[in-house]
Amino acid sequence: MRSLLRPLIRVPVPWVFILAYLAGAAIHRVLPIDFPARALPPSHVAGAILMISGGALAAWCLTLFRAERTTTVPGKASAALVTRGPYQYTRNPMYVSLTLMYLGEAGLLAQVWPLLPLVFVLFYLQGTVIPVEEARLREVFGDTYRQYCAAVNRWM
Repeated sequence: MRSLLRPLIRVPVPWVFILAYLAGAAIHRVLPIDFPARALPPSHVAGAILMISGGALAAWCLTLFRAERTTTVPGKASAALVTRGPYQYTRNPMYVSLTLMYLGEAGLLAQVWPLLPLVFVLFYLQGTVIPVEEARLREVFGDTYRQYCAAVNRWM
């Protein structure tokens, strides 16, 4: 299965999230699940909080990567190992940020079906994308990266 998914690594991860959301929105269009009217305001508020939090986290991560002049492209050799900011708490804060924004969009639009393809996206990241990234980082940074992995979890 992993070998079947490996060609997808060329698709930028944000696009994987976007395409998955669009697939879920298409299902929602065919089989809508309507929220009760009283649930809409809390859904919209939660969605906005998640969307803003995810966007802020993504901006922070991109700022750190730009400051270190290193790549955000999975599989490409990194110029620096970023371990500060949110990287002190999770090795994958950019994926956390994309997940938060995805969930925020679902809350803002009060859509349930996009949650289904999100599960597949998370399994794809965990099983295909992250192992490729980590192998490259081990090649480039060796023991420094191994020590970082021992101290910081992948997601949270």
